[in-house]
Amino acid sequence: MIYRNQNDFDALTPQVILELVEDAGFRPTGEYSQLNSYENRVFDIFVEPDQRVIAKFYRPGRWSDEAIFDEHQFLAELKTEGISAVAPLELKNAQTLVRKDQYRAALFPRVVGRNPQEFLKGELKQVGRLLARIHNVGSRKKARHRLSLDAKTFGWDLLDRLESFVYPELWRGYVDVSVRILEYLEAELIPENYIRIHGDCHKGNLLHSGDEFFFVDFDDFVNGPEVQDFWMLLSGISTDIYASREYDEICEGYEELRQLPDDWYLIEALRGLRIISYAAWIAHRWNDPFFKRIFPGFKDYNYWAEELRQLERIAGQL
Repeated sequence: MIYRNQNDFDALTPQVILELVEDAGFRPTGEYSQLNSYENRVFDIFVEPDQRVIAKFYRPGRWSDEAIFDEHQFLAELKTEGISAVAPLELKNAQTLVRKDQYRAALFPRVVGRNPQEFLKGELKQVGRLLARIHNVGSRKKARHRLSLDAKTFGWDLLDRLESFVYPELWRGYVDVSVRILEYLEAELIPENYIRIHGDCHKGNLLHSGDEFFFVDFDDFVNGPEVQDFWMLLSGISTDIYASREYDEICEGYEELRQLPDDWYLIEALRGLRIISYAAWIAHRWNDPFFKRIFPGFKDYNYWAEELRQLERIAGQL
């Protein structure tokens, strides 16, 4: 994965957007709207005759073509298995990527669904079944060009990036507690057992169509432990009563179709890894004005004091 250190979308003008969609084989009407996306740029575009497609413009330099095709292939496999997955459309070049200037984009069918603000009784059982079906497909092989969720790639390699952002008085404590979490994960994670997983499996990437649940946004799709796809869907730490009820329900659905993972003890450490890698991601994108607007307190003392508090709580449970 290659990062760039600038606002990568400065040259993404309306003309470039519409011309790329036209190059892909569609006839845009000129009407479109931008959808929420931090890392990429995503547009709902009206095309003739009376249709709409979703164009996802990948941030330049972030993924290789091969890594993007790994994602697209996985989505196609899920769709072939009858799993509700929004796979990219095959374009007139017989591929799923189209290029315009420095930009690459994939086009997707437009789907409608709602994000669950909270799960009603029985819904997490449905989600558990869906997750098991995705993992059954993911276990068939590794993604050759995708990252593996490990302490080095998502932790050690990123810590230096944070030094100029963490409040100076908190930096030493932040490093010390991060080291404890990363050393724990280095000892406990078993990459040989990894499968292809969603990787960013939270409620914001889960939609309900009115009939069924389906996951979207596989942009952070990785090779990793299955348990990573569970914990972000649950409300709290495993000792919470509400989280325990959720745990029971999602596991009940999952077990109908796949054996449960046996490494639930990794959840808190993986939560810590997410905190570190998420902060490093914001830091790396800080030159993009969009990120300064979304995370206005990112360089403030209170922001990092709360981050440190969370990491200390996690490290204390390992």
